[in-house]
Amino acid sequence: MMKILIASSEVVPFSKTGGLADVAGTLPYALLDAGDCDVRVIAPFYKMTKDKKINMKKVADVDEPALFGGLERFSLLEYESKGVKFYFTEHDGYFNRDALYGTPGGDYEDNAKRFSFFSKSILAASVHLGFHPDIIHLNDWQTALVPLYKNVYFDEAHPLTRSKVLFTIHNLAYQGLFGPEVLQEIGIPEEFFTIYALEFYGKLNFMKSGILYSDAISTVSKRYAREILTPEYGCGLEGLLTTRKSDLYGILNGAGYEHWNPERDTLIPVNYGPESIDKKADCKKELMKQMKLSLPAQSPLLGYVGRLAEQKGIDLMAGIVNEVIKQGAGFVLLGTGDAKHERIFANLAKKYPGKVGVILGFDNKLAHLIEAGVDMFLMPSRYEPCGLNQMYSLKYGTVPIVRSTGGLDDTIIDYSSDTENGNGFKFDNADSYDFLEAIKKALKLFKNEKKWRELQLRGMSADFSWKRSAREYLALYKKMMGAK
Repeated sequence: MMKILIASSEVVPFSKTGGLADVAGTLPYALLDAGDCDVRVIAPFYKMTKDKKINMKKVADVDEPALFGGLERFSLLEYESKGVKFYFTEHDGYFNRDALYGTPGGDYEDNAKRFSFFSKSILAASVHLGFHPDIIHLNDWQTALVPLYKNVYFDEAHPLTRSKVLFTIHNLAYQGLFGPEVLQEIGIPEEFFTIYALEFYGKLNFMKSGILYSDAISTVSKRYAREILTPEYGCGLEGLLTTRKSDLYGILNGAGYEHWNPERDTLIPVNYGPESIDKKADCKKELMKQMKLSLPAQSPLLGYVGRLAEQKGIDLMAGIVNEVIKQGAGFVLLGTGDAKHERIFANLAKKYPGKVGVILGFDNKLAHLIEAGVDMFLMPSRYEPCGLNQMYSLKYGTVPIVRSTGGLDDTIIDYSSDTENGNGFKFDNADSYDFLEAIKKALKLFKNEKKWRELQLRGMSADFSWKRSAREYLALYKKMMGAK
């Protein structure tokens, strides 16, 4: 039986700020279904977790001040669900706060101490539980110091030195950068503060530890794994990543079909599937009503759900709305972000009443209704490590129009280039002109009801489930265990 420990700074349903939590909370069950595994997960015990009042049992008080150049006392809590054990590092001084990483004013100033402590606690918990995993699967900079601590503080005779470490990069832009003055506080010997180790333009870079000292590195799509080797997407680490190129893998995240499936979705007014896709029109009707749109029912409706940020290509989207309306289509948007773009979209809604609907906020129920109700979903991202909305869109018979980057490129086949296999529309350059050309191609096809229906059904039949991702992770784990 393969023993796997997944470490993450957030995990649903206990804590969440983004997609990392979904991965950490969903992948373990998929691994359990896919193979003979003992899968366990460890995360911090935040105030957010405590507030959920989930009944957990304390399994250890860990008091080992001499470990890892100084380890503060913590409690280890356990919760078991459907065969997966979840452990939580309880340290009120670090984690009993209103947010996970910081306030709107900025990151918590002691994040280096908080997450170096969490990295130490991952190894200390394994020792105390007597659980010596074959694979320690780490996620993002918050857990990236684990392989360094493992190498520095355990001698060769310790069972944990036999554990193989996989480090998954969910978004390379967030690296965990801190001043060198924290080195001593967090138990990292000074010789590691060099350009060949953790130094990065005068800062200490947690992410570098995960890249340098893990046995293998993965990221969340094959295209993104290639992109991060280039200056455009490498965030200054492309040179280092290139030295680990032979150990770098791309595995797509799975789509959470248990929540995102129009046949079972409890948040949409009418359920439908490939056999009853005509009922999608009822969702469109309800969406238009909620967004106060007065377009003819047969008009194409385009939508977006997500952050209003440059990374998401939101400026490209702002640039095409006028033309989309001229083409006789409607547009809906749900999201929050920087003040400039919030203002632009609020003004577009005022400029085109009944044709443009904008909600500045987040509403999960409305997010589901938009996926079910629009005809086309827009994702003009400048970079997108994986992306999930394009996978949800396919399942809902909603045609994605995406920029060919990261996971968007791995999951969407351009219909214009391949009418036999195409499941959406793609464009290459991050500019409004190319984006608009892709939209015009989609709008043209939309007029051909038969071909549009074929395109929708092809998308609905795609499988981007966690089952598929789990099989790829298991194959990688086995490969790592076979490596000497």
